[in-house]
Amino acid sequence: MPHALISTFRPPPPPDLRSLHRRKTPTFRPTLKIMAKKKAIEGVSDQMNAIASQNLDHAPARRRVRLAFTQVQEQLDHVLFKMAPTDIRTEEWFEMNSKGQEIFCKSWLPRPGVRIKAAVCFVHGYGDTCTFFFEGIAKKIAAAGYGVYAIDHPGFGLSEGLHGYVPKFSDMVDNVIEQYTRIKGRPEVRGMPRFLLGQSMGGAVALKVHLKEQREWDGVVLVAPMCKIAEEMKPPEALQKVLIFLSRLTPKAKLVPAKDLGDLAFRDAQKRKLADYNVISYSDQTRLKTAVELLNATNELESEVEKVSSPLLILHGAADKVTDPNISKFLYEKAASKDKTLKLYDGSYHCILEGESDERIFEVLNDIIAWLDAHCTIR
Repeated sequence: MPHALISTFRPPPPPDLRSLHRRKTPTFRPTLKIMAKKKAIEGVSDQMNAIASQNLDHAPARRRVRLAFTQVQEQLDHVLFKMAPTDIRTEEWFEMNSKGQEIFCKSWLPRPGVRIKAAVCFVHGYGDTCTFFFEGIAKKIAAAGYGVYAIDHPGFGLSEGLHGYVPKFSDMVDNVIEQYTRIKGRPEVRGMPRFLLGQSMGGAVALKVHLKEQREWDGVVLVAPMCKIAEEMKPPEALQKVLIFLSRLTPKAKLVPAKDLGDLAFRDAQKRKLADYNVISYSDQTRLKTAVELLNATNELESEVEKVSSPLLILHGAADKVTDPNISKFLYEKAASKDKTLKLYDGSYHCILEGESDERIFEVLNDIIAWLDAHCTIR
């Protein structure tokens, strides 16, 4: 979930650069704040909290923590876990990408004997992983007859890379293309319709993927997409230049978030507490280069939405304060797609698939499945 995302674009006041201009050879020594200890997760032992609080900068640690919490997560009192179909076939594996990084991949297939209608390829949001809430989402879609596939972006979840670090947004896009090109060739879905499902920042990635290979996808489903930063959320242009300058000096350094956005993302308070169990998500300060890359990507995407030509389903909570639903309206109006649908859910927040009432979560899932069913006979 992109809990720290908006704070990226409301950074602390910039340093006084006048003193730098008075020196012939300025030097910059950034001070990195020491991270506060992670808050304890309710309902687990001190030993489990100690496991969850370790440094997750690198993939081996994230993989150990995920393994330790898998059984705990499966027993959580959340509809996505409690009511998930039990006869879904799953597989996990790693692929080496063209940059030499191990990328975590997972599939969810219908029970044996059920014909697969199409492939649904998931693109997760900022800070997230495909191994927590999406498990239940994937099982529900797979039970409807779809092969569901997901990867963790480099630097997120179980994939290699510095945690929360996006050196180039375009590399993330290219990695999605590379991995799903392989997956679309798997025997169980080869030659079948294929759809992208992007959530939040993953919506921006999914649109970029579509724009780079417009003939490769039969449709794009976007859930609360981050395809444009609202003007009131952008820093002034002068401050953007400061961010860019600092990101060149210390690209991996972190910004202090203005506040935790969890309460803005999850309308259901109890489900918000369960989000703490997503122990390998990135909820730390946003890294400088990551902030600049996200801002640049959305600025660029804003000028490209008229090129979006795929059949399009956009779903957004009407009360979302993390990604503005007006941006989804903007995308819907500007996209060149002749087949496009916008669904706004009254009163719902950002996490419409995870943080709403059980009834609303199933409503959104059923809307996605109904749209897929109507579009999977295209080929």
